[in-house]
Amino acid sequence: MFKKDNKKINKSDLNELISTSNKLVKVGYLVAIIVLIVLILNVCKSLHVFKIIKELFIVISPVFIGLLLAWLFDPIIKFLTSKKIPRIISCILVYLLFLGGLTFLIVLLAPSFVNQIKDFITTIPDIIRDSKSFVSDVVNNFAGKEIDLSNIKAQIFTSLEKLSVSLTTNLPNTLMNLVKSLISGGLFVILGIMIGFYMSYDFDKLSSTFVDLLPESWRLNTNELIRRINQSLRGYVSGLFLVMFLVFITQSVALTIVGLKAPLVFALFCAITDVIPYFGPYIGAIPAVLVAFTISPLTGLFCIIAIVIVQVLENNFYQPLIMGHTMKLHPVTIMVGLLIFEHFFGIIGMVIATPAIATIKVIFTFIDEKIGVINKIKGEVNVEEEK
Repeated sequence: MFKKDNKKINKSDLNELISTSNKLVKVGYLVAIIVLIVLILNVCKSLHVFKIIKELFIVISPVFIGLLLAWLFDPIIKFLTSKKIPRIISCILVYLLFLGGLTFLIVLLAPSFVNQIKDFITTIPDIIRDSKSFVSDVVNNFAGKEIDLSNIKAQIFTSLEKLSVSLTTNLPNTLMNLVKSLISGGLFVILGIMIGFYMSYDFDKLSSTFVDLLPESWRLNTNELIRRINQSLRGYVSGLFLVMFLVFITQSVALTIVGLKAPLVFALFCAITDVIPYFGPYIGAIPAVLVAFTISPLTGLFCIIAIVIVQVLENNFYQPLIMGHTMKLHPVTIMVGLLIFEHFFGIIGMVIATPAIATIKVIFTFIDEKIGVINKIKGEVNVEEEK
């Protein structure tokens, strides 16, 4: 009654179908993780957990600074101790080298920063005037045409006037607050370095003490998980600092050649915003480009070219050579993470997004290795397809 189909199964089509199924499983896995993260963040936000964490972080920020330094310097200290140098001597050498380098940079750059900030403040009226002239020239170019930009011109002039008055009126208070913040921040950093030194001496004990609090059956896996997280994050953080330093140096040289006023200030801003993947370089470039165009259109164009050149150097040399594939994250994953963390934490969220996502990935991968959820799902898919 029914004819038996003796056609053989096309293995290439079957493999392609299985491969597609596995890719869909991975996408579903990623979506599930994103949904879980969003749900957790929403719950934390509704319970005001972030506000409590923020206040706690402000109070114990020196402890956090010390812990960060101890964590970063621990591989160097371990290397020195492996060369038969006592740990206390290794800690002293590492922190003396760090303090010496930090002092050298401050002595070398601080006078230039102060002078450039002074020069920039004195040129603010000229920048406002040049901005008005630039806007007037643009509007005049459209004079006699159907486009009427007079209202836009008036609004821009009003905004510039308010900005000028605000800068003039609030500048002394702003400078005083800045000095107070620098002094307070400096004291916090000094205290953090002192705490970091003591933590470095007993850093291994800190980690083992935490692990000892867990049930004995968990300790081996916890040590392995901590090792993986450290390996992922330490490479990212140390590489990021080096990339920021190189961006600061090359950007300073480029903006000085262009003729931009206060190049060190703008280069430092570009280096700081560079911690935000993909979006950071554009955020850092905006103030420099705007100020450059107030000097002249040609200076603005050269400023854009200089920033693009530095970005090309970073994307093609600094990042591949220094960072490599440290985080092993897909660009889409990073961008989605940036959007999520920016929504909940603002600009700080964009800074911590990449290392946070990398940590979450390491934890989920480790759990999956132990439980094998994804492999089970893939196995079920393969069986179904074979049938």
